[in-house]
Amino acid sequence: MTGTLRLADIAAQARVSESTVSRVLNNKPVVSDRARQAVLTAIDILGYERPSALRRHATGLVGLIVPELTNPIFPAFAQVIEAALSRSSYTAVLCAQAAGGVTEDEYIELLRDRGTAGILFVGGLHADSRSDLQRYRTLIADGLPIVFINGTRPEIAVPAVGSDDRQAVDQAVHHLAQLRHRRIGMALGPDRYIVVQQKLEAFGPALARHIGPDAEPLVEHSQFSVEGGAVAAARLLARGATGIITGSDIMALGAIGAVRSAGLRVPEDVSVIGYDDSVIMPFTDPPLTTMRQNVTAIGEAAVAALLEQIEGRPVTAAEYLFRPQLVVRGSTGPAPEH
Repeated sequence: MTGTLRLADIAAQARVSESTVSRVLNNKPVVSDRARQAVLTAIDILGYERPSALRRHATGLVGLIVPELTNPIFPAFAQVIEAALSRSSYTAVLCAQAAGGVTEDEYIELLRDRGTAGILFVGGLHADSRSDLQRYRTLIADGLPIVFINGTRPEIAVPAVGSDDRQAVDQAVHHLAQLRHRRIGMALGPDRYIVVQQKLEAFGPALARHIGPDAEPLVEHSQFSVEGGAVAAARLLARGATGIITGSDIMALGAIGAVRSAGLRVPEDVSVIGYDDSVIMPFTDPPLTTMRQNVTAIGEAAVAALLEQIEGRPVTAAEYLFRPQLVVRGSTGPAPEH
């Protein structure tokens, strides 16, 4: 929308006074950075065109599409990305999907209609090996900058940033092997996802390296949910697993529940390792041992790659991986004596 800026509308949206809006619009220095950013964000959200004097302070909206907000790792990414964009005077438009709600394709169209400067995809359809990639090819052909987070597709020439899933599996297996576990299983999401495939590729070699060539890879697939973790873990327990590596923290919580439902204890009988290190994991019962994603580094690198494209600088279409960190807490312990 273009047209006359209505101070009252902007003030209401930004939750500041009309006089503050006026000072920002006239580029007066006697305004806090927080208030200035709130006014600029309100102008963007309301669809007004920024006055030319302010365009050097911000150049518009950036879409941030996430698959959900129930898993705490996605709000964590959103917080880091929104802060990084704000420091460069961009406004993040958070688009969270939900079952039966707005789809990724519908969000893409919505963002394009709003004149978005670029889009960041966190664990989107790009991470699904069975998804149609034409949506991304169209965006590239139209010159819209995009970046993938967690899950890359070599067929799509865009920067991708994420956590090194293969390294994560190797570290997790090594940790359990040091605790004398020999029957180690993995509870993962659907095998069509790139991040799951990468974990699977690393599992067998990690077992051979840290336990021995005869170690059996125990793998069960379910959904990335508490319930999915419980189902997959119950199957692994039936196969004799004493150590379970999961595909996410919320799956790990389900796995712990399955262990207890089987009349066993964590970690005395079965050790469980999560993935992400979501904010509440130190406070679970027991506190969860997990592979920590470097959310801050990943989010800030993704924003930097997107802004370079927006500003017309050349960017290498490559995958940039950050090494995860094993965080040892109370859900892992020595293998039970038999």
